[in-house]
Amino acid sequence: MNTEALTRAATEARGLAIDAVHACSSGHLGLPLGCAEIGAVLFGEGLKFNPAAPKWLNRDRFILSAGHGSMFIYSWLHLAGYKVSNQDVADFRKLHSITPGHPEFDETEGVEATTGPLGQGVGNAVGYALSGKHAAARYNTSEHTIFDHHVVALAGDGCLQEGVAQEAIAFAGHSGLDNLILIYDSNDVTLDAMAEVSQGWDTEKYFESLNWDAVMIDGHDLSAILDALQAAKANDNGKPKVIIAKTEIGRGIPEVAGTAAGHGEGGAKFSESARAGLGLPSEQHFYVSEETKAYFAAQTEGKVAGFEQWQATYDAWATANPELAAELQDGVAKAVPTDLSAQIPAFAEDYADATRGSGGVVINALAKAMPQVITGSADLYGSTKNYLKDGGDFSASDASGRNIWFGIREHGMGAICNGVAYDGLFRISGATFCVFADYLRPSIRIAGLAKLPVTYIFTHDSVGVGEDGPTHQPVETVSGLRVIPNVDVIRPADQEEVVGSWIASMERTDGPTALILSRQKVLSLNNYASVEARREGVSKGAYILKKEEGELSSIILATGSEVEHALKAAEQLGSGCRVVSAPCLERFDRQSAAYQEEVLPSTCTKRAAIEAGVTGLWYKYVGLEGTVIGIDRFGMSAPGDIVMDQLGIKAESLVSALS
Repeated sequence: MNTEALTRAATEARGLAIDAVHACSSGHLGLPLGCAEIGAVLFGEGLKFNPAAPKWLNRDRFILSAGHGSMFIYSWLHLAGYKVSNQDVADFRKLHSITPGHPEFDETEGVEATTGPLGQGVGNAVGYALSGKHAAARYNTSEHTIFDHHVVALAGDGCLQEGVAQEAIAFAGHSGLDNLILIYDSNDVTLDAMAEVSQGWDTEKYFESLNWDAVMIDGHDLSAILDALQAAKANDNGKPKVIIAKTEIGRGIPEVAGTAAGHGEGGAKFSESARAGLGLPSEQHFYVSEETKAYFAAQTEGKVAGFEQWQATYDAWATANPELAAELQDGVAKAVPTDLSAQIPAFAEDYADATRGSGGVVINALAKAMPQVITGSADLYGSTKNYLKDGGDFSASDASGRNIWFGIREHGMGAICNGVAYDGLFRISGATFCVFADYLRPSIRIAGLAKLPVTYIFTHDSVGVGEDGPTHQPVETVSGLRVIPNVDVIRPADQEEVVGSWIASMERTDGPTALILSRQKVLSLNNYASVEARREGVSKGAYILKKEEGELSSIILATGSEVEHALKAAEQLGSGCRVVSAPCLERFDRQSAAYQEEVLPSTCTKRAAIEAGVTGLWYKYVGLEGTVIGIDRFGMSAPGDIVMDQLGIKAESLVSALS
C-alpha cells in the first residue's frame, strides 16, 4: 500500500469537498471530510473497477447510501479517472450538472444508485448482492467464473436508524449474502445532535445477532481500512460483513469537526483556514496534485489489466456456453421476446377467477419465456399468487432460486428490488397487498425517478377485499400510486388484460409498473373483445371495449372489477352508450392526440367513470360535466359484494348518473 499517495489523495479530496460546498453555499461536508481515508483506500486499492468500462459486469459495486455526502463520491470518481471532470466537481449542485445534490443513477458515470433518502442505499446494496449471488449461481461454470465481485456500501447513523435499512440488513444476514460489505461511518453524530441522544445500541452485537460478521476499526487508519476490506472480501463464510469505522465528522475543519455542526455546510465558512491547515495551495481551488494524478493513472493500469484478464475468461465462457451467454446479454439489454404474447397461451373460454389468480398463471408462463424473470413476496405468496412453480427458492444454501422470500419487510423489499434493477441483469418483481403499497412507497418513488423497470404486484385491490374491513381496503392507494411521476399503474379487468399488463411491464424499460390485481372474481370479457384486442388495449392504456351500436350519446370508463358494472349499465342505457376499459391512465396519456380523441371523442361530454376508489383523478377524463362513481371514504367490514353495493359501486349508479 502506498500510504503517502493515499494520504495525499485523502487531503486533496477533502479540499475538493470544501471548495465545492463553499462555492455553492450548499451541501454536506461531514461525511466527505470524515471518510476521506476510506475513499482513498476504496478507490485507490480496495475496489475492482475499470473507469473506461463503468458497467463491467464483474466490477465491484460501490453504493453511497449516505447520499447527502455526495461530494465524497464525486471527488473519488474524479480522482479515479471516471468521466467526472474537475469542472464537473466545481459545478456541484448547479443546474444541469452531472454532480447534483444527491447522486443520481445514470446521470453520473460510476454512480450505482440514486441515494439520499436515508437507508435506501443499504437496501439497494442488498439487492445488488442478491443479484450478484443469483448471477454467479446461474452463469458461473466449473471451468469459468465470470461473477465473483463484491458489493460495498457506505452508510452512516442516519441510514442505519431507518427501518428500511434494518429490514434489508436482516434479509441479507438470513440470506447469506457474503458478497456484501457494509462500511458504517460511525462518527457518533447525527444532524441535530450527538448520536447518543437518539441511539444506544451495541453495533457489533446487533449485526452479529443477524448473522453478520462485524469488525471495528479506526476509520482514519489506512492500513486498518485496507486490511478489513481485504479480509471481508476473502471470507466467503455465508455471512455479510460490516466494517464499523470510527471517524471524526468534518475532519479538516477544526471549528466544527466532531460535532453536529460538521454535518452540513456549516464548516464551509472556514474554508480558507481549513485549506491552509490541510496544506493546500491558497491560490488554487479544486486542486489535485500531479502526484495524485500519476498515482491513480498507475492504479488504473492495474485495474485495466484485471478487466482484460476477466474479458478473456468471459469470451472463453461465452464460446463454451452460447445459450447462457445469449441469455445473459438479453438480460443486460432488457430484451423481450418479440413473440412474447404468443408464448402466453390464451385462457379457456370458461375461465373465471380473480385477476390475482390469472396473474399467477401469467407470471409462470412469462418465466418460461424469460429466464431473467425473478420474483418475491412479502410473506404472501399464498395470496399474491406469484410463486414460480418450477423456479426454486433463493436462500443462503441455494442462490439459483427464482423465488425470493422477503418476509414481512415491504419497504426492504422495495429497496432490494430497486437494487436488483440497478444491477440490470434480471427482471424483478415484488408482491404484497395493495393497501401495503404505502410501506414501500419511498422505494417506488425512487424507482420512478431512477427509471428502474421494477414490477410491483399489488393484490386485494379494493373494498372487494370484504370482511377484513377498512384497514385492508385500499380506497386511496391506487390513485396515490398514479400521482407518482413515471410509474405506470395498471388495473386489468380480466385474465387477458392481465396478460397485456405483464407484457406491458416487461416491454417497459424506463420505469416501474404497478399491477393492481383483485381478490374477487371478475367477469371474463370474451364476449366483448378478442384476446388480441384486450392485450393490445392494455398497451395503449385505454380502448373501446363495447362500441355503441347507434349514435354515440354517452361514454363509461372503468377499470378492474368495475368494468362488468359498466357493461351492465350500458345494456340498460341503450345503443348509444360506449364502454371504455382504461386499465392504465398513464399509458393512455402517452398516446397520440388522435388516438385519445378516437377513444374519447371531445364531442361527447356525457361521461361517467367508475372505480372502487377515490374519485379525484377521474375528472381529467370525464370533464367537470361528467360523473365519477367511486368511494371518497374508508370502507367497511362485510362480504365484498355487500360492501360494493352499500358504497354504490354498481351498474345502477351509472344508469342513474347517465339517464
